Amino acid sequence: MDVWNPHIEKLPKAQLDALQLKLLKIQTRRMWEFSPFYRERMRSAGVTPDDIRTLQDVRKLPFMTKKDLRDGYPDKLMMRDRGDLLRYHASSGTTGKATIVGYTKNDLENWSESLARAMTSFGLGKHDVIQVANTYGLFSGGLGFHYATEKIGATVIPASTGNTDRQLELICDLGVTAMAATPSYLMYLGEVAEKKGIDIRKDTKLRYGLLGGEPWSDRMRDRIYEKMGIRGFNCFGASELSGPLFMECAEQDGIHFWGDLAYLEIVDPDTGEPLEPGQRGEMVVTMLQKEAFPMMRYRLGDITSIMKEPCPCGRAHPRITRIQGRVDDMIIIRGINVFPSQVEHSLMQHPEVGNEFQLVVDRKGHLDTMLVRAELKPEAFTDNIIELNALRERISNRLKNVLNVSANVELVQPGTLPRFEGKAKRVMDRREY
Repeated sequence: MDVWNPHIEKLPKAQLDALQLKLLKIQTRRMWEFSPFYRERMRSAGVTPDDIRTLQDVRKLPFMTKKDLRDGYPDKLMMRDRGDLLRYHASSGTTGKATIVGYTKNDLENWSESLARAMTSFGLGKHDVIQVANTYGLFSGGLGFHYATEKIGATVIPASTGNTDRQLELICDLGVTAMAATPSYLMYLGEVAEKKGIDIRKDTKLRYGLLGGEPWSDRMRDRIYEKMGIRGFNCFGASELSGPLFMECAEQDGIHFWGDLAYLEIVDPDTGEPLEPGQRGEMVVTMLQKEAFPMMRYRLGDITSIMKEPCPCGRAHPRITRIQGRVDDMIIIRGINVFPSQVEHSLMQHPEVGNEFQLVVDRKGHLDTMLVRAELKPEAFTDNIIELNALRERISNRLKNVLNVSANVELVQPGTLPRFEGKAKRVMDRREY
């Protein structure tokens, strides 16, 4: 197992904790001295940098939310002058005002360093050819993997999104060994390849998927491997933090959060109170070395938990379980919390069901309803109504057992549901409030 930066990656937990505390104190002092916004937030919370004496004292600091970033648009939260900035990135702004994030030279270096550690942890290196099918531009996904690929000495293909025929041509002609993409797009690429008579497993060298940008399940990971022979490695990031940052190692048992770059907490989404390792809640991140756009106890809205046991790879950095969903993506049906990833995991247990699904939430009278549309695989689609009804009932029963709420199930022909080059849009909520 390769280690990119053994000095940091292999730090014992006690030394890692000491380093985190040192960096937390430095960062808190910087924010107090150089940012009117952060200084006022700390004063309102009755805390000063001198109050940070232990790692647990981070809980004295105030939370930040997406609203703070939007209210600070475009640059009220920046802590460096424009002369110190090398780049801007921005969120899509699909749920409101876009978030503008600035980067210094050190910020960009730490970003690529984080992904370099992650990518080498499962074996990527200078002999690999990595095709980046994430968006290039203001969205930070593509460039993060691009610069990390160059950092580890591998060859990068900046394919960006779209033009699937061209993507397949590059994979075949240039000996691509790894691909950065959303998991739903990689599955779609596999469908197109199959229609063209291309066997990804036999006809290409593609063996690794650097996958993120949307919730996906372990069963989907299994399907990607079964269908294409590609090992999918889960990636986590957010545009506010730097884009893609953290990934699984070769053990594929949780995403490593580099403790020298970020301090991680899990809190109760309703109360904000801290939760213990193993308890599922909302992720809160404090960036420890970010210069231009530091984040203090930022509530990301992602639902996960910190894993209790140390990773067999020997790294003491904290790990999180697969993202269950987002607080704001969560659907509440008759008082029950439902995540699209739960639905996906249930559907994938049925071999007749394909890779695409859609949730349609509506309201009849005062009662919420949920319809799950699921594509069948071509070989499973039949005119036999009895077989289809039996399958629909099996799926409906499994969903009810997992979700604790009833769902209507509609089985549709292959190729019926929309495909997405970026993040898959799984939910249609038609309720009027």
